Amino acid sequence: MISLDQPLRPTLGTAAAKRLATELDLHTVGDLLRYYPRRYATRGELTELDALAEGEQVTVVAEVLSARKRDLRGKPGSRPRSLLEVVVTDGTGQLTLAFFNKVTYHARELRPGRRGMFAGKISLYRNNRQLAHPAYEMLPDGGDQQDRVREFAERPIPIYPATKELTSMAIARCVGLVLDQLDEIPDPLPEELRRRHHLRGLREALERIHRPVEESEIGPARHRLKWDEAFVLQLALAGRRREARELAATPRPRVAGALLDAFDTELPFTLTSGQAEVGRTIAASLESHHPMHQLLQGDVGSGKTVVALRAMLQVVDAGGQAVLLAPTEVLAQQHHRSITAMLGPLAAGGRIDGAEHATRVALLTGSQGARARREALLEAASGSAGIVIGTHALLQEHVGFADLGLVVVDEQHRFGVEQRDALREKATGGRPHVLVMTATPIPRTVAMTVYGDLDVVALTQLPEGRSPVATHVVPARDKPRFLSRAWERVREEVRQGRQVYVVCPRVGDDGAESADEGAVGVPAADEEPTRRPPLAVVEVAAELAQGPLAGLGVEALHGRLAPEEKDAIMRRFADGALDVLVATTVIEVGVDVPNATVMVVMDADRFGVSQLHQLRGRIGRGELPGLCLLVTDTTEDTPARERLDAVAATTDGFELSRVDLEQRREGDVLGGAQSGRRSSLRLLTLLRDEELIGKARDEAVALIESDPALTSHPELATALRELLDEERAAYLDKT
Repeated sequence: MISLDQPLRPTLGTAAAKRLATELDLHTVGDLLRYYPRRYATRGELTELDALAEGEQVTVVAEVLSARKRDLRGKPGSRPRSLLEVVVTDGTGQLTLAFFNKVTYHARELRPGRRGMFAGKISLYRNNRQLAHPAYEMLPDGGDQQDRVREFAERPIPIYPATKELTSMAIARCVGLVLDQLDEIPDPLPEELRRRHHLRGLREALERIHRPVEESEIGPARHRLKWDEAFVLQLALAGRRREARELAATPRPRVAGALLDAFDTELPFTLTSGQAEVGRTIAASLESHHPMHQLLQGDVGSGKTVVALRAMLQVVDAGGQAVLLAPTEVLAQQHHRSITAMLGPLAAGGRIDGAEHATRVALLTGSQGARARREALLEAASGSAGIVIGTHALLQEHVGFADLGLVVVDEQHRFGVEQRDALREKATGGRPHVLVMTATPIPRTVAMTVYGDLDVVALTQLPEGRSPVATHVVPARDKPRFLSRAWERVREEVRQGRQVYVVCPRVGDDGAESADEGAVGVPAADEEPTRRPPLAVVEVAAELAQGPLAGLGVEALHGRLAPEEKDAIMRRFADGALDVLVATTVIEVGVDVPNATVMVVMDADRFGVSQLHQLRGRIGRGELPGLCLLVTDTTEDTPARERLDAVAATTDGFELSRVDLEQRREGDVLGGAQSGRRSSLRLLTLLRDEELIGKARDEAVALIESDPALTSHPELATALRELLDEERAAYLDKT
């Protein structure tokens, strides 16, 4: 008998074990038994031969009438091939079986007079019905064969994710050999938990998921094995949360009559009820002696920046500093301008025009001149700048802070775990509090939210003055007149004094093949439906200026321009000196031009859901309604088109993140997917298993509180050690 941790070689032999290790990274009995079938096939009900129809998946019981082997003529010099044609009958009709491989073996098995069961898909060859390479099983001579026939026809067939060298049938044979020799195995789920949630035992669940006798057995087996994944993962997260409660952080309570109160008094608008409520939640968390780790989720334009700024001011009032980490220089500069403008004299600390309690707002980016950079570094290190805004330049070793109390990360999916961790390590008095902002959670963020590793606060209402945005898909290839109408619509908006963004996925002018002729007009009639290169800013801007948008003020913006030039172009657009800004996703976040009412996204299918949602958020930022046009040459009933239709159908960020999840999965929440390893989750999925995950979390929290070291549950402790190897444990520590 064998156990789960035993290597596969003694059971399966050297050749099979080596192939499983090489092809599928499976090394132990447990690895193989947790390599679950992707789906199940059925051979179908028994069918009489005279009732067979082309294309039908059938199972028949028949007797071999004849078996004839003949050679096939191939090309000169090619390897000779043989064909075995077998004719079978059930008394109502005849059927031909064709075998091109292992002809000698099949001829030995399929001798005239023997009865067998044959399963496959009916095809026609020269008007005769046939099964090519059918699965079959010969029946023993004599005895009652009815039960054996029924089992062959009705029993579900597991289909495993296979490779070219390792077929699903080969994997199934290996699994069967292992199950036949598997000893009684310890069950990691406590008996009381299994009883409360009506779960099968582990040994039974493994047997039924790999070798179900009836289809009805598969669901309960999968449910039990999902619980294994969810519960052990929740134990890991609950343990980390418990340890995090023991970490020290400097509390940053609100100080009455200081900078935050002065800011609230001067605010030219009233906070929405959602902003006020979320603000109170974050304020209370900042008073804790343990580090806050909050996810601030809010749709584009919901006012996340104001909420984050108020949290930063609370920390400054309490003697600390706050850092705002932005993914691009354009966004960092935008944040610096907008926050400085919102604070007014409150951002002029140390100057004659500064207000009482004022601080300084420093900007640190990679392209700054030496003098500006030295000044920003000095302000950060001395503490004179209570707020420091920057890009990846903040992560460099020589950047220091007097007392880093809060790290705000804007659009956290643009930063890796290592980068965020590098900034967090710059705090000297324990760990800093962390506030993550995002408008559309990426799959990993949503996964960690539901799996319980982040505390979530959400802004669900838009501030007054924000206008709705209508979104439409423009099928440029299928309906070229729609694209022509889109450019007419742009001209109409400009005539009314409004402005337009046009976004392309590529910069261009880089030696790469340029986009098709007519890509922003009407596609050529003889254009082949092959995938062309992505449309580029440089080419599209020139074509628009000379074609459908001739006479308008059109200018290009992209990441290759010098920082001063990018800033100058954005200023001209913000001041209304430009009609149309053709850009890359450099304008994806942070750009605020209330007069911009139209967003045209070229090759929209080449962008992710999160990017499209962010881009759409650049319009409708004033009193005028917005219009977002998603231009694509993809056809209907494709995943890309379905993704665009979903974006057009809703502006809800969490709903769009679910669309993203459906197509991409959530990845490995413990970091395995980032390092190229197989995910630790094989059956559990976020969208379908939220209720189960919630129950597992409650059970895990209760168990960790009563038995933190799992001393009374050694099987669970072993499962947790297997899940949390050194790499994954480090990943959890950093996230």
